[in-house]
Amino acid sequence: MSVATRTAVYPGTFDPITNGHVDLVSRAAPLFERLVVGVAASPSKGPALPLELRVALAEQALAKHANVEVVGFDSLLAHFVRDMGAGVLLRGLRAVSDFEYEFQMASMNRHLIPEVETLFLTPAEQYGFISSSLVREISRLGGDVSGFVPAAVAAALEARKRGGST
Repeated sequence: MSVATRTAVYPGTFDPITNGHVDLVSRAAPLFERLVVGVAASPSKGPALPLELRVALAEQALAKHANVEVVGFDSLLAHFVRDMGAGVLLRGLRAVSDFEYEFQMASMNRHLIPEVETLFLTPAEQYGFISSSLVREISRLGGDVSGFVPAAVAAALEARKRGGST
């Protein structure tokens, strides 16, 4: 295994990080010497949570993994992957509906960073239906999201809903 393939990048907006994301990282971490969770600024998506908070919440949720680091970025993903020295780009596929978009992105990334392989992991069955956008909507409408996100995320969403900061 080359040095680059010992490092993987798992990118996302993580707005917010969910139990599904945490599960994917928990299963992927043993496969690599270093797993970088890249939290994308994604201003075009209009994230509900600021980048710094998304990074902090991901760090808390993933702290038990010694080989996992969380890094915020606002560059082209291909540049970020190269900057991290990674040879693997890790993506999650919840459903067939995710595949078309992810396949298109993987094909584009193959042109931009041909030295990097994209690997897909599917979620554990109990997390396949969870998405950050659903969590945000449930929280916004006053629902309980504690079963879908780490405790710190649920607390942060509740605080923001009440107009407080975290």
